[in-house]
Amino acid sequence: MPNITAATVDELTVEVLADEAAMGARAASDAARAIREAVAERGEARVVIATGNSQYAFTDALVTQDVPWDRVTVFHMDEYVGIDDDHPASFQRWIRERIAERVNPRRVEYIGGHGDPEQEAARYEAALREAPLDLVCMGIGENGHLAFNEPYEADFDDDRWARIIALTEASQRQQVGEGHFPDLASVPSSAISLTIPALLSARRVQVCAPEDRKAEAVRAAFTQPVSSACPATILRRTPHAVLYLEPRSARLLGDVVSA
Repeated sequence: MPNITAATVDELTVEVLADEAAMGARAASDAARAIREAVAERGEARVVIATGNSQYAFTDALVTQDVPWDRVTVFHMDEYVGIDDDHPASFQRWIRERIAERVNPRRVEYIGGHGDPEQEAARYEAALREAPLDLVCMGIGENGHLAFNEPYEADFDDDRWARIIALTEASQRQQVGEGHFPDLASVPSSAISLTIPALLSARRVQVCAPEDRKAEAVRAAFTQPVSSACPATILRRTPHAVLYLEPRSARLLGDVVSA
């Protein structure tokens, strides 16, 4: 078992692991257990998996776990409006290459980037609501967003589970910084995204937020008032959530939780 510094902040469980690989392994082990428990109880599991560079350690570890993938339906969190599923930055492609082709889940429900985005958001919401979600595995954006629910725009009480969201420049710059687009002008201006209520509806919520570039957002999630100014603050009111960090992303927490 890796060395873990654990704490509870308001209602949120926080674990700081020794490094990013240990963080990914810990989160993957916990996710696999949650999936196995859901399959044992209901014969299936419904799982939402985030995409992005910060999720590599987690997903690389998850695909090595003992998971009954033939009983699992996989969803993802967002997709750019107007992007093909073979575009290098497509989240459909990310899920296909890093999850679907490696473990062959029973079903993968993709968000389509083409066609009428409002119709696609409604279709995806209906698919999400077909049965309870067992597990959501997500990250935190550099500006504190969850999925693409942006600061000051995120609605903690949204009655929708998927909607069209205009991306802030901060979110667009993050995509350029991660190497997914060559410049800011190339980043789409909007995306279909799961809403905050959809993300937090799962029986278990796991959040992996590694890397130094996430340290400011992690600190804001713990020190700012719970509000849409920093969407990640809502995690502090989510007792069924666990936030996994490593020393670089936890470096600004000070007395909140020691790494």
